[in-house]
Amino acid sequence: MPISPARATAFDILLRVEQQDAYASELLHSPRLEKLSPADRGLATEIVMGVLRWRSCLDDSIASASSRPLAKLDREILTSLRIAAYQLQFLKRVPPSAAINESVELVKRARKTSAAPFVNAVLRKLANIRSVEPAAQPNTTAESLAREYAHPPWLVERWVNHFGFDTAARICRHDQANSPPAVRFEDPQGEAELIGEGVQLAPGAMLSSSRLLDCGVSTLSRTAAFREVRVVIQDEASQLVALLVGQGSRILDCCAAPGGKTALLAARNPNADIIATEQHPHRADLLRKRVRAANVHVIQADALHLPVQGQFDRVLADVPCSGTGTLARNPEIKWRLKPEDLSDLHTRQVAILRAALSHLALAGCAVYSTCSLEPEEDEAVVEEVLEHSPEFHLANCGDELQRLRDSGELVWEDLDSLVSGPYLRTIPGVHPCDGFFAAILQRT
Repeated sequence: MPISPARATAFDILLRVEQQDAYASELLHSPRLEKLSPADRGLATEIVMGVLRWRSCLDDSIASASSRPLAKLDREILTSLRIAAYQLQFLKRVPPSAAINESVELVKRARKTSAAPFVNAVLRKLANIRSVEPAAQPNTTAESLAREYAHPPWLVERWVNHFGFDTAARICRHDQANSPPAVRFEDPQGEAELIGEGVQLAPGAMLSSSRLLDCGVSTLSRTAAFREVRVVIQDEASQLVALLVGQGSRILDCCAAPGGKTALLAARNPNADIIATEQHPHRADLLRKRVRAANVHVIQADALHLPVQGQFDRVLADVPCSGTGTLARNPEIKWRLKPEDLSDLHTRQVAILRAALSHLALAGCAVYSTCSLEPEEDEAVVEEVLEHSPEFHLANCGDELQRLRDSGELVWEDLDSLVSGPYLRTIPGVHPCDGFFAAILQRT
Protein backbone atom coordinates (compact mmCIF):
# COMPACT_ATOMS: atom_id res chain seq x y z
CA MET A 1 0.00 0.00 0.00
CA PRO A 2 1.49 3.39 -0.94
CA ILE A 3 2.05 5.96 1.79
CA SER A 4 0.66 9.44 1.23
CA PRO A 5 3.29 12.19 0.88
CA ALA A 6 1.72 14.01 3.84
CA ARG A 7 2.12 11.12 6.28
CA ALA A 8 5.59 10.21 5.03
CA THR A 9 6.70 13.82 5.48
CA ALA A 10 5.13 14.04 8.94
CA PHE A 11 6.86 10.82 9.98
CA ASP A 12 10.27 12.04 8.80
CA ILE A 13 9.89 15.41 10.55
CA LEU A 14 8.70 13.90 13.83
CA LEU A 15 11.57 11.43 13.78
CA ARG A 16 14.09 14.24 13.31
CA VAL A 17 12.49 16.20 16.13
CA GLU A 18 12.77 13.12 18.34
CA GLN A 19 16.25 11.96 17.34
CA GLN A 20 18.09 15.19 16.52
CA ASP A 21 16.37 17.78 18.76
CA ALA A 22 15.31 19.61 15.61
CA TYR A 23 12.48 22.15 15.65
CA ALA A 24 9.30 21.29 13.79
CA SER A 25 8.57 24.90 12.85
CA GLU A 26 11.85 25.09 10.92
CA LEU A 27 11.40 21.71 9.24
CA LEU A 28 7.83 22.54 8.22
CA HIS A 29 9.16 25.57 6.32
CA SER A 30 12.00 23.67 4.64
CA PRO A 31 12.28 23.49 0.82
CA ARG A 32 11.25 19.83 0.87
CA LEU A 33 7.65 20.74 1.65
CA GLU A 34 7.43 23.02 -1.38
CA LYS A 35 7.03 19.87 -3.49
CA LEU A 36 3.85 18.89 -1.66
CA SER A 37 0.40 19.90 -2.79
CA PRO A 38 -1.38 22.43 -0.55
CA ALA A 39 -3.61 19.66 0.81
CA ASP A 40 -0.68 17.36 1.62
CA ARG A 41 1.30 20.19 3.16
CA GLY A 42 -1.67 21.12 5.31
CA LEU A 43 -2.17 17.53 6.49
CA ALA A 44 1.54 17.08 7.22
CA THR A 45 1.57 20.26 9.29
CA GLU A 46 -1.60 19.24 11.13
CA ILE A 47 -0.18 15.82 12.02
CA VAL A 48 3.24 17.10 13.11
CA MET A 49 1.91 19.91 15.30
CA GLY A 50 -0.92 17.77 16.63
CA VAL A 51 1.35 14.90 17.66
CA LEU A 52 3.77 17.27 19.39
CA ARG A 53 1.03 19.22 21.16
CA TRP A 54 -0.90 16.20 22.40
CA ARG A 55 1.95 13.74 22.87
CA SER A 56 1.26 12.80 26.49
CA CYS A 57 -2.44 12.19 25.79
CA LEU A 58 -1.59 10.08 22.75
CA ASP A 59 0.96 8.07 24.72
CA ASP A 60 -1.61 7.38 27.44
CA SER A 61 -4.01 6.01 24.82
CA ILE A 62 -1.32 3.94 23.14
CA ALA A 63 -0.14 2.54 26.47
CA SER A 64 -3.68 1.42 27.33
CA ALA A 65 -3.80 -0.62 24.11
CA SER A 66 -0.21 -1.86 24.05
CA SER A 67 1.14 -5.10 25.46
CA ARG A 68 4.62 -3.54 25.59
CA PRO A 69 5.88 -0.61 27.68
CA LEU A 70 6.26 2.49 25.50
CA ALA A 71 9.76 3.10 26.84
CA LYS A 72 10.91 -0.13 25.19
CA LEU A 73 9.52 0.70 21.74
CA ASP A 74 11.87 1.90 18.99
CA ARG A 75 11.34 5.54 18.13
CA GLU A 76 10.19 4.68 14.61
CA ILE A 77 7.48 2.41 16.01
CA LEU A 78 6.31 4.88 18.64
CA THR A 79 6.26 7.71 16.10
CA SER A 80 4.09 5.72 13.69
CA LEU A 81 1.72 4.86 16.55
CA ARG A 82 1.45 8.51 17.60
CA ILE A 83 0.70 9.60 14.02
CA ALA A 84 -2.19 7.16 13.72
CA ALA A 85 -3.43 7.78 17.27
CA TYR A 86 -3.62 11.52 16.59
CA GLN A 87 -5.68 10.96 13.45
CA LEU A 88 -7.97 8.50 15.20
CA GLN A 89 -8.58 10.76 18.19
CA PHE A 90 -8.55 14.24 16.66
CA LEU A 91 -9.10 14.08 12.89
CA LYS A 92 -12.59 12.69 12.61
CA ARG A 93 -12.70 13.10 8.82
CA VAL A 94 -9.79 10.72 8.31
CA PRO A 95 -11.01 7.14 7.73
CA PRO A 96 -9.63 4.86 10.47
CA SER A 97 -8.44 2.40 7.83
CA ALA A 98 -6.25 5.05 6.18
CA ALA A 99 -4.70 6.12 9.47
CA ILE A 100 -4.01 2.54 10.54
CA ASN A 101 -2.81 1.06 7.26
CA GLU A 102 -0.45 3.89 6.44
CA SER A 103 1.14 3.83 9.89
CA VAL A 104 1.74 0.11 9.45
CA GLU A 105 3.38 0.90 6.12
CA LEU A 106 5.48 3.64 7.79
CA VAL A 107 6.90 1.02 10.14
CA LYS A 108 7.83 -1.16 7.18
CA ARG A 109 9.32 1.85 5.39
CA ALA A 110 11.50 2.44 8.47
CA ARG A 111 12.77 -1.16 8.18
CA LYS A 112 10.93 -2.31 11.29
CA THR A 113 8.79 -4.84 9.42
CA SER A 114 8.70 -7.31 12.29
CA ALA A 115 6.78 -4.73 14.36
CA ALA A 116 4.04 -4.27 11.74
CA PRO A 117 1.61 -6.84 13.27
CA PHE A 118 2.07 -5.24 16.71
CA VAL A 119 1.37 -1.74 15.36
CA ASN A 120 -1.66 -3.01 13.48
CA ALA A 121 -3.08 -4.68 16.59
CA VAL A 122 -2.58 -1.65 18.84
CA LEU A 123 -4.16 0.73 16.35
CA ARG A 124 -7.17 -1.47 15.64
CA LYS A 125 -7.78 -1.66 19.38
CA LEU A 126 -7.59 2.15 19.54
CA ALA A 127 -9.98 2.47 16.60
CA ASN A 128 -12.57 0.35 18.40
CA ILE A 129 -12.70 2.79 21.29
CA ARG A 130 -12.48 5.86 19.04
CA SER A 131 -16.12 6.77 19.47
CA VAL A 132 -16.11 6.41 23.25
CA GLU A 133 -15.69 9.90 24.73
CA PRO A 134 -14.60 9.96 28.40
CA ALA A 135 -16.74 12.01 30.73
CA ALA A 136 -15.35 15.50 31.17
CA GLN A 137 -13.80 16.07 34.59
CA PRO A 138 -13.60 19.55 36.10
CA ASN A 139 -10.10 20.96 36.29
CA THR A 140 -9.36 21.97 39.85
CA THR A 141 -5.65 21.18 40.15
CA ALA A 142 -2.49 21.79 38.16
CA GLU A 143 -2.23 18.04 37.61
CA SER A 144 -5.70 17.74 36.06
CA LEU A 145 -5.05 20.83 33.93
CA ALA A 146 -1.79 19.33 32.69
CA ARG A 147 -3.47 16.04 31.90
CA GLU A 148 -6.32 17.58 29.90
CA TYR A 149 -4.11 19.93 27.88
CA ALA A 150 -1.07 17.65 27.48
CA HIS A 151 1.54 19.67 29.37
CA PRO A 152 4.19 18.51 31.84
CA PRO A 153 2.65 18.76 35.33
CA TRP A 154 5.71 20.47 36.82
CA LEU A 155 5.45 23.28 34.27
CA VAL A 156 1.73 23.85 34.76
CA GLU A 157 2.20 23.86 38.53
CA ARG A 158 4.75 26.67 38.13
CA TRP A 159 2.31 28.72 36.05
CA VAL A 160 -0.50 28.19 38.57
CA ASN A 161 1.79 29.41 41.36
CA HIS A 162 3.12 32.37 39.35
CA PHE A 163 0.04 33.54 37.41
CA GLY A 164 -2.93 31.90 39.15
CA PHE A 165 -5.07 28.96 38.05
CA ASP A 166 -7.29 30.78 35.55
CA THR A 167 -4.37 32.34 33.69
CA ALA A 168 -2.48 29.03 33.67
CA ALA A 169 -5.54 27.43 32.08
CA ARG A 170 -5.63 30.15 29.40
CA ILE A 171 -1.95 29.56 28.64
CA CYS A 172 -2.52 25.82 28.26
CA ARG A 173 -5.53 26.28 25.98
CA HIS A 174 -3.62 28.77 23.82
CA ASP A 175 -0.69 26.38 23.47
CA GLN A 176 -2.97 23.70 22.00
CA ALA A 177 -4.74 25.91 19.46
CA ASN A 178 -3.97 27.00 15.91
CA SER A 179 -3.72 30.80 16.03
CA PRO A 180 -3.24 32.83 12.83
CA PRO A 181 0.43 33.79 12.49
CA ALA A 182 1.42 37.44 12.27
CA VAL A 183 3.41 38.81 9.33
CA ARG A 184 5.53 41.91 8.92
CA PHE A 185 6.39 43.64 5.64
CA GLU A 186 9.90 44.70 4.67
CA ASP A 187 8.52 46.10 1.41
CA PRO A 188 5.75 48.74 1.55
CA GLN A 189 4.20 47.19 -1.56
CA GLY A 190 4.22 43.72 -0.04
CA GLU A 191 0.71 43.77 1.37
CA ALA A 192 -0.95 44.75 -1.90
CA GLU A 193 1.16 42.15 -3.71
CA LEU A 194 0.05 39.37 -1.35
CA ILE A 195 -3.61 40.33 -1.59
CA GLY A 196 -3.29 40.28 -5.36
CA GLU A 197 -2.00 36.70 -5.15
CA GLY A 198 -4.95 35.57 -3.03
CA VAL A 199 -3.32 35.69 0.40
CA GLN A 200 -5.97 36.58 2.98
CA LEU A 201 -4.85 39.09 5.62
CA ALA A 202 -6.52 40.61 8.68
CA PRO A 203 -5.42 43.60 10.80
CA GLY A 204 -2.91 42.93 13.54
CA ALA A 205 -4.33 42.47 17.03
CA MET A 206 -1.60 44.48 18.75
CA LEU A 207 0.35 46.50 16.16
CA SER A 208 -0.95 48.70 13.37
CA SER A 209 1.85 47.64 11.02
CA SER A 210 1.27 43.92 11.55
CA ARG A 211 -1.14 41.67 9.68
CA LEU A 212 -2.58 38.28 10.61
CA LEU A 213 -2.51 35.47 8.09
CA ASP A 214 -6.09 34.26 7.55
CA CYS A 215 -5.01 31.50 5.15
CA GLY A 216 -2.50 28.70 5.56
CA VAL A 217 1.21 29.33 5.70
CA SER A 218 1.54 27.14 2.62
CA THR A 219 -0.31 29.81 0.62
CA LEU A 220 2.10 32.48 1.82
CA SER A 221 5.17 30.33 1.20
CA ARG A 222 4.39 30.10 -2.52
CA THR A 223 4.56 33.88 -3.02
CA ALA A 224 7.59 35.72 -4.39
CA ALA A 225 7.45 38.21 -1.52
CA PHE A 226 7.93 35.44 1.02
CA ARG A 227 10.71 33.71 -0.91
CA GLU A 228 12.52 37.03 -1.32
CA VAL A 229 12.16 37.84 2.42
CA ARG A 230 10.07 40.93 1.70
CA VAL A 231 7.40 39.58 4.03
CA VAL A 232 8.28 37.58 7.13
CA ILE A 233 6.36 35.63 9.74
CA GLN A 234 7.01 37.28 13.11
CA ASP A 235 4.89 37.14 16.23
CA GLU A 236 3.47 40.50 17.32
CA ALA A 237 5.06 40.27 20.78
CA SER A 238 8.44 39.75 19.14
CA GLN A 239 7.86 42.84 17.02
CA LEU A 240 6.81 44.80 20.10
CA VAL A 241 10.08 43.98 21.87
CA ALA A 242 12.05 45.38 18.91
CA LEU A 243 9.93 48.53 18.98
CA LEU A 244 10.86 49.05 22.64
CA VAL A 245 14.49 49.53 21.60
CA GLY A 246 13.50 52.83 19.99
CA GLN A 247 15.74 55.12 17.96
CA GLY A 248 19.53 55.24 18.01
CA SER A 249 22.55 56.09 15.92
CA ARG A 250 24.63 53.04 16.92
CA ILE A 251 22.78 49.85 17.84
CA LEU A 252 24.01 46.47 19.09
CA ASP A 253 21.88 43.33 18.74
CA CYS A 254 23.97 40.82 20.62
CA CYS A 255 21.95 37.58 20.16
CA ALA A 256 20.46 38.37 16.79
CA ALA A 257 19.55 35.16 14.93
CA PRO A 258 17.23 34.37 13.27
CA GLY A 259 16.97 38.10 12.57
CA GLY A 260 13.35 39.20 12.87
CA LYS A 261 14.08 41.83 15.49
CA THR A 262 17.28 42.90 13.72
CA ALA A 263 15.40 43.55 10.50
CA LEU A 264 12.79 45.59 12.34
CA LEU A 265 15.52 47.62 14.08
CA ALA A 266 17.06 48.34 10.67
CA ALA A 267 13.71 49.41 9.22
CA ARG A 268 13.08 51.72 12.16
CA ASN A 269 16.63 53.10 12.16
CA PRO A 270 17.67 53.33 8.47
CA ASN A 271 20.55 55.73 9.21
CA ALA A 272 21.93 53.88 12.23
CA ASP A 273 25.02 51.69 12.31
CA ILE A 274 23.72 48.30 13.48
CA ILE A 275 25.97 45.46 14.65
CA ALA A 276 24.21 42.08 14.83
CA THR A 277 26.10 39.21 16.43
CA GLU A 278 25.46 35.47 16.58
CA GLN A 279 27.64 32.78 18.11
CA HIS A 280 26.87 29.78 15.90
CA PRO A 281 28.18 29.79 12.30
CA HIS A 282 25.06 28.32 10.64
CA ARG A 283 22.79 30.76 12.46
CA ALA A 284 25.07 33.67 11.56
CA ASP A 285 24.78 32.60 7.91
CA LEU A 286 20.99 32.45 8.26
CA LEU A 287 21.06 35.93 9.78
CA ARG A 288 22.98 37.30 6.78
CA LYS A 289 20.46 35.76 4.38
CA ARG A 290 17.40 37.06 6.21
CA VAL A 291 18.59 40.57 7.07
CA ARG A 292 19.66 42.36 3.92
CA ALA A 293 19.61 45.97 5.11
CA ALA A 294 22.77 47.79 4.10
CA ASN A 295 23.24 49.33 7.56
CA VAL A 296 23.42 45.94 9.33
CA HIS A 297 26.82 44.31 9.84
CA VAL A 298 26.67 40.66 10.98
CA ILE A 299 29.46 39.29 13.19
CA GLN A 300 29.87 35.68 14.28
CA ALA A 301 30.92 35.92 17.92
CA ASP A 302 30.02 34.85 21.44
CA ALA A 303 27.90 37.49 23.18
CA LEU A 304 30.23 37.24 26.20
CA HIS A 305 33.27 38.24 24.15
CA LEU A 306 32.19 40.57 21.36
CA PRO A 307 34.95 41.98 19.14
CA VAL A 308 33.31 45.41 18.88
CA GLN A 309 34.78 48.82 19.53
CA GLY A 310 33.18 51.86 21.13
CA GLN A 311 29.84 52.23 22.87
CA PHE A 312 26.26 51.90 21.63
CA ASP A 313 23.34 54.15 22.48
CA ARG A 314 20.90 51.26 22.03
CA VAL A 315 21.51 47.58 22.91
CA LEU A 316 19.18 44.60 22.50
CA ALA A 317 19.88 41.41 24.46
CA ASP A 318 17.17 38.99 23.32
CA VAL A 319 18.84 36.06 25.05
CA PRO A 320 18.62 32.31 24.47
CA CYS A 321 15.93 30.97 26.80
CA SER A 322 13.61 28.06 27.53
CA GLY A 323 10.99 29.35 25.09
CA THR A 324 8.02 28.47 27.31
CA GLY A 325 6.15 31.46 25.92
CA THR A 326 6.20 29.93 22.43
CA LEU A 327 4.77 26.45 23.02
CA ALA A 328 1.90 27.05 20.58
CA ARG A 329 4.49 27.25 17.79
CA ASN A 330 7.20 25.06 19.35
CA PRO A 331 5.36 22.34 21.31
CA GLU A 332 8.39 20.03 21.35
CA ILE A 333 10.01 22.35 23.91
CA LYS A 334 7.67 21.23 26.70
CA TRP A 335 8.79 17.62 26.34
CA ARG A 336 12.52 18.49 26.30
CA LEU A 337 12.70 21.05 29.08
CA LYS A 338 13.59 19.94 32.62
CA PRO A 339 13.27 21.97 35.83
CA GLU A 340 17.03 21.98 36.35
CA ASP A 341 17.54 23.60 32.93
CA LEU A 342 16.18 26.89 34.26
CA SER A 343 19.08 27.35 36.66
CA ASP A 344 21.63 26.81 33.88
CA LEU A 345 19.79 29.24 31.61
CA HIS A 346 19.65 31.85 34.37
CA THR A 347 23.42 31.74 34.83
CA ARG A 348 24.03 32.14 31.11
CA GLN A 349 21.47 34.95 30.80
CA VAL A 350 23.00 36.94 33.67
CA ALA A 351 26.40 36.71 32.00
CA ILE A 352 25.02 37.85 28.62
CA LEU A 353 23.13 40.80 30.10
CA ARG A 354 26.21 41.95 32.01
CA ALA A 355 28.32 41.69 28.86
CA ALA A 356 25.69 43.55 26.83
CA LEU A 357 25.50 46.40 29.33
CA SER A 358 29.27 46.85 29.17
CA HIS A 359 28.78 48.11 25.59
CA LEU A 360 26.08 50.65 26.52
CA ALA A 361 27.00 54.33 26.28
CA LEU A 362 26.20 56.90 28.95
CA ALA A 363 22.50 57.80 28.88
CA GLY A 364 21.94 54.84 26.54
CA CYS A 365 19.12 52.28 26.79
CA ALA A 366 19.31 48.49 26.70
CA VAL A 367 16.41 46.08 26.29
CA TYR A 368 16.68 42.65 27.90
CA SER A 369 14.11 40.17 26.61
CA THR A 370 13.13 36.51 26.55
CA CYS A 371 10.27 34.44 25.16
CA SER A 372 10.02 32.66 28.51
CA LEU A 373 7.30 32.74 31.15
CA GLU A 374 9.68 31.66 33.90
CA PRO A 375 10.77 34.20 36.57
CA GLU A 376 14.27 32.69 36.82
CA GLU A 377 14.89 33.83 33.25
CA ASP A 378 13.09 37.14 33.53
CA GLU A 379 12.81 39.31 36.64
CA ALA A 380 15.44 37.32 38.53
CA VAL A 381 18.06 37.94 35.84
CA VAL A 382 17.47 41.69 35.75
CA GLU A 383 17.40 41.99 39.53
CA GLU A 384 20.64 40.05 39.98
CA VAL A 385 22.47 42.17 37.41
CA LEU A 386 21.19 45.47 38.82
CA GLU A 387 22.11 44.46 42.37
CA HIS A 388 25.79 44.60 41.41
CA SER A 389 25.60 47.36 38.77
CA PRO A 390 24.60 50.66 40.47
CA GLU A 391 25.35 52.64 37.30
CA PHE A 392 22.23 51.14 35.67
CA HIS A 393 18.58 51.55 36.58
CA LEU A 394 15.24 50.26 35.35
CA ALA A 395 13.03 52.39 33.15
CA ASN A 396 9.29 51.80 33.15
CA CYS A 397 8.18 49.82 30.08
CA GLY A 398 4.70 51.27 30.56
CA ASP A 399 5.95 54.73 29.59
CA GLU A 400 7.39 53.43 26.33
CA LEU A 401 4.23 51.43 25.60
CA GLN A 402 2.17 54.58 26.11
CA ARG A 403 4.42 56.41 23.65
CA LEU A 404 3.89 53.63 21.08
CA ARG A 405 0.15 53.82 21.77
CA ASP A 406 0.11 57.60 21.28
CA SER A 407 2.00 57.26 17.99
CA GLY A 408 -0.55 54.76 16.67
CA GLU A 409 1.92 51.88 16.42
CA LEU A 410 0.47 49.95 19.37
CA VAL A 411 -3.27 49.37 18.97
CA TRP A 412 -3.83 47.07 21.95
CA GLU A 413 -6.24 48.92 24.26
CA ASP A 414 -5.45 47.44 27.67
CA LEU A 415 -1.94 48.73 28.36
CA ASP A 416 -2.16 47.75 32.03
CA SER A 417 -2.40 44.08 31.03
CA LEU A 418 0.95 44.36 29.24
CA VAL A 419 2.97 45.50 32.23
CA SER A 420 4.08 43.76 35.40
CA GLY A 421 5.67 46.42 37.55
CA PRO A 422 8.31 48.09 35.36
CA TYR A 423 8.41 45.14 32.95
CA LEU A 424 6.66 44.19 29.71
CA ARG A 425 4.91 40.84 29.98
CA THR A 426 2.74 39.23 27.31
CA ILE A 427 0.93 36.04 28.26
CA PRO A 428 -0.38 33.53 25.70
CA GLY A 429 -4.14 33.26 25.99
CA VAL A 430 -4.39 36.56 27.80
CA HIS A 431 -2.84 38.32 24.82
CA PRO A 432 -3.15 37.13 21.20
CA CYS A 433 0.56 36.40 20.84
CA ASP A 434 3.54 34.53 22.26
CA GLY A 435 4.68 35.07 25.84
CA PHE A 436 7.49 37.63 25.99
CA PHE A 437 9.26 39.44 28.80
CA ALA A 438 11.23 42.67 28.43
CA ALA A 439 13.01 45.16 30.66
CA ILE A 440 14.48 48.53 29.72
CA LEU A 441 17.74 49.41 31.47
CA GLN A 442 19.38 52.84 31.31
CA ARG A 443 22.94 53.86 32.05
CA THR A 444 23.05 56.96 34.22
